[in-house]
Amino acid sequence: MFGFFKKNKEDKNMILKSPVIGRCFDISEIPDEVFSSKMLGDGIGFESTEGILYSPVDGEILQVFPTKHALILKSKEGIEILLHIGIDTVDMKGEGFEALVEKGQQVKTGDKLLTFDNDLIKARAKTNLSVLVLTENEITESVDFKLGTVDKSSEVITIKLK
Repeated sequence: MFGFFKKNKEDKNMILKSPVIGRCFDISEIPDEVFSSKMLGDGIGFESTEGILYSPVDGEILQVFPTKHALILKSKEGIEILLHIGIDTVDMKGEGFEALVEKGQQVKTGDKLLTFDNDLIKARAKTNLSVLVLTENEITESVDFKLGTVDKSSEVITIKLK
């Protein structure tokens, strides 16, 4: 009779949209052991066809790396997300990257975060394959991935929160 006072567990899901237009794939396919072995946390691999990184969630930018190849954002639910473009792109020292956001900035799902030159990355770095890593935290109960061809409105990760 008083079931309406119970919390609905279905309400505790968080959806992440694709950070790119292109494709999302299993993180184990990234040619870098730190990411593929999930040392930093679970996530997805992605490859952009247009060289634009979009925000997968509403949240706050915690850090934009000085070389602009990566950033960390925190969702409004408290999940920290690392977005890293390519492998060994730190060696490019920011060449071919443009940050469109800065530390402390609030962003909405689908906002442009970074632009990058895919051709330059393919020529100068190990690969343009990139990662979205969910840093380890205590509020995640389970994570489900939907992989394949994506655009910025595609739901690619569902997180069940505790």
